[in-house]
Amino acid sequence: MRQLVMTMAVLGGALALAACKPQRPPAQDVAASAASTPAKPASAASKDTAPPAAKPFDPASLPVSTVALGEFPYIRLPDGYQPTNKTEQADFDQVPLWTGDRLEPVEGKIWWSGVSAVDGKTFSPLELIRNIERAVTMMGGQKIFDGNIPDEAKDKLQSWPGEPLVRFNDGLGNVLGNQVEVFVVHRADRDIWINLASYQFGAGLVIAETKPLQITAGLLPAAEMKAQIDKAGKVALHVNFATDKTDILPDSQPQIAQVVQLLKDDPALQLAVNGYTDNTGDPAHNTDLSEGRAKAVVAAVTAQGIDASRLSAAGFGDADPVADNATETGKAQNRRVELVKR
Repeated sequence: MRQLVMTMAVLGGALALAACKPQRPPAQDVAASAASTPAKPASAASKDTAPPAAKPFDPASLPVSTVALGEFPYIRLPDGYQPTNKTEQADFDQVPLWTGDRLEPVEGKIWWSGVSAVDGKTFSPLELIRNIERAVTMMGGQKIFDGNIPDEAKDKLQSWPGEPLVRFNDGLGNVLGNQVEVFVVHRADRDIWINLASYQFGAGLVIAETKPLQITAGLLPAAEMKAQIDKAGKVALHVNFATDKTDILPDSQPQIAQVVQLLKDDPALQLAVNGYTDNTGDPAHNTDLSEGRAKAVVAAVTAQGIDASRLSAAGFGDADPVADNATETGKAQNRRVELVKR
């Protein structure tokens, strides 16, 4: 993997300013001036002096980087530093990162790891930060935040859907109480976010690259579903949901309509709706997520007039994969909802 070599750079400079102290007018002149000048209403004064509202951060406001980057995650740890545990990577997920004015849900390819010093070396937060800063500069990126995340944002992080503090624990585990550095590299076709949360004895590092989700689901007509159920006793549907949520995306509503049609065409048919995920993430979370998605399908179908007694819902997480989870194509096939004849 082609990697960037991190170095340290120190920039220094000085700027001196001088100003002359204006003379104070005589006291009687000041009093006369004050008496002759009508006072502004408090509301008007505050309106005149209120600072302009800051614009929300937009990655597109940054210069476009054209530096040759090599392969994701683009940055290697500096000499003397190593992953605390194994590094982890998700080909498509969502991680909320602080921009300085909001939590931005960054969706795409995500890499994360804890960082510690190798045996015999004392961990230096400053040394690690300077190396990351230099690497980002070489990538053509910029730092957009440096400091502690405000309490309100911390509360949102702890209640964020999908539990990112658990999901990306090694990479985000220190953001609630320690210094955070956030960087963005703006490319013509994507943005690369780097989040470094450091403390006295270690750090967490997240690198996220935005990319759109490749939709792989297709419409399976009611007649085809019936044919597969008659032959195999079940049929797999690839319904699209919001990332790590149970919300059915609008582009899957036509497929839900076909399930409704299937049940209308055969009033005696009863189905078990079974949800499955790929093997990314915590198994217990995947089981809960798959069950919630199965229930969402049942709810969507019954909302269109189908008797709820004809349907049941269950979730099995990453059990019973139908394809290899080592590939994106295989993972997409494993993320499914099965209709099983009861």
